[in-house]
Amino acid sequence: MSSKETVKSAISGLETPKKDSVSCNSIRQPILDIIKEDHPDLDMTQSISVGELNIYREKYISRFLQSEVGELNDLHKNVLKAMTDDKSLVSKVEDEPDNRTFGQRVADNVADFGGSWTFIIAFFVFILVWIAGNVYILANKGFDPYPFILLNLILSCLASLQAPIIMMSQNRQEEKDRERAKKDYMINLKSELEIRLLDDKLDHLIMHQQQELIEIQKVQIEMMNDILTRIENSGKVAK
Repeated sequence: MSSKETVKSAISGLETPKKDSVSCNSIRQPILDIIKEDHPDLDMTQSISVGELNIYREKYISRFLQSEVGELNDLHKNVLKAMTDDKSLVSKVEDEPDNRTFGQRVADNVADFGGSWTFIIAFFVFILVWIAGNVYILANKGFDPYPFILLNLILSCLASLQAPIIMMSQNRQEEKDRERAKKDYMINLKSELEIRLLDDKLDHLIMHQQQELIEIQKVQIEMMNDILTRIENSGKVAK
């Protein structure tokens, strides 16, 4: 068979190289149903181009997503766009810049320091030095004698300020977790859709190989028949 052989598309009527065409019989039924909606008189014995098939594959994916979630949102549109442009969502997730504001960075640093052993040990040492300085060094006659009212005030102010700052950091962390979950969902969804398309392409390749093998077998059978005919003719001539 010549690699330059062309076939006419059953959809557009344009000539397409045979290697870039797909037999209508080898198209999966869900995608074939969508094609028949636009072309009800589709001849199943003919072929269409791979480019035309990809257009209906995208329609099939869009309808699949709409049937699953009801309506295509920005998340699903980004997945479809990534599939069409053949872009990796993983690299997009990893390359995101740090868009934190100054207040958010301060809150994160305070939360990191406030939740560390460094803060606990340092604060414990500060309290011991404060108590020891007022009780033993200043003989309980210093600026904050027992029961250490000034120390209690400092601790209350620190707790009242530290708690909302840590909550700000936690809220931002929850928002980051939600964004990360959305991105994980997008990556998993794209993987599922890519597997669906890969399965469809494998079916097409297997069908195409089977057609080629059938053509090769036909040629071999014709060659064997020619050889048998020549043998029979040679026998008749010998007689």
